[in-house]
Amino acid sequence: MLDIGKRAGTRYVLVAGSIIALVAACSPTATNPPAGSAAATSAPAGSAGATASEGASSSGPIKIAIIDAQSGQLSSLGADEVQGVTLAVNAANAAGGIDGRQIQLQTFDDKGDPTTSTNVAQAVVSGGYIFVFGPAESTDTIAVAPILNKAQIPLITSGQSDAIANLHDPFVFLNTPTSSAFDSTLATYAVTTKGYKSIAMISNNDSYGKSEHDAFLTALKALGVTPVADQVVTPDQKDFSSALTSIRQTNPQALFIGAEEVESGLIVNQAKSLGLTAQIIGGAPILAVPFLQTAGPNADGCIGTSPYIGNNVNDQTKAFAAAIQKAYGATPDLHQAKAYDGAQIVILALKQTHGQGGKALADAIRATKYNGLVGSFSFDADGVGVHQTQLAVIQNGQAVPLQ
Repeated sequence: MLDIGKRAGTRYVLVAGSIIALVAACSPTATNPPAGSAAATSAPAGSAGATASEGASSSGPIKIAIIDAQSGQLSSLGADEVQGVTLAVNAANAAGGIDGRQIQLQTFDDKGDPTTSTNVAQAVVSGGYIFVFGPAESTDTIAVAPILNKAQIPLITSGQSDAIANLHDPFVFLNTPTSSAFDSTLATYAVTTKGYKSIAMISNNDSYGKSEHDAFLTALKALGVTPVADQVVTPDQKDFSSALTSIRQTNPQALFIGAEEVESGLIVNQAKSLGLTAQIIGGAPILAVPFLQTAGPNADGCIGTSPYIGNNVNDQTKAFAAAIQKAYGATPDLHQAKAYDGAQIVILALKQTHGQGGKALADAIRATKYNGLVGSFSFDADGVGVHQTQLAVIQNGQAVPLQ
């Protein structure tokens, strides 16, 4: 049984440490399920399912969708999200599900593309699903939100753009702080702690990159610093030599990168090859496994900020990492952790609604207090649950807390 640590009215607290033992115990069943399995299947965009009334019925499985990239450049993030969600759901199902009903997951591949995401969202609405995990990308989340809102289907996204919170959508929740929280922490470190006055920026122009750009720029200006260079690239760009050459000419003390994991790794590699010696700083992508794999040894020394620094921070993160390793043979990072936290919150909320979706489920999610792997969740009116990040540096290919 899931351990509810505290009750106050309709608000419930779930302590992550109390469930890790359950996850570890159930991890033999938390394997990566093959396509077509009852626990979690994969479906292409536009596939049909049961009607919405069937999906929201009071009997039979509770249908929940995962919308995330399973192909393309962002597929590693989507795979991480599926692992985190599935680990939590499999453990809940093994413990009896929701009032005896099993949670049925189905993964939809949106390819990290907002147009595909909207098609997938329509399939979810027509398929009788009562909740959505994902997408991991801010642009895709913003694309699907109006469709799901109209159908009153809540979602928890891993996107962190401030634009998501600014939707003021009562059915949208974030399992991560927004860019403003990440970049305020980072700017304060760069300017106040390190005394950097010469800071360059390079970011992409998708929703995530723009949010990172705007949040970091706002934080810098509040500290009295104007960037010496401010280059904008596209999210699918591979050659950054022109932008980085312009940055090199300003001889910055620090270079801020506002882009997703793989692109950030490519930027770091090319910056190093051009002889840039600036301190590399950035948000959560700088600490993620896809970045470390892309940047290789060039990742060492890079500084990032995240609510989830690594797997060896405390007993909770160590046990979670062991459960992911046992179930999937993978080393988790922020993406698995926040997806797992989001799933635990939804499981708690479903217990309160007895499997009912719609506004009742959204209200139950908002009322849930949860002490998780990425922080203590307490959702505000805009669906943001955690509000703080920590600094870390890459040493020998691993993120460690910055002292």
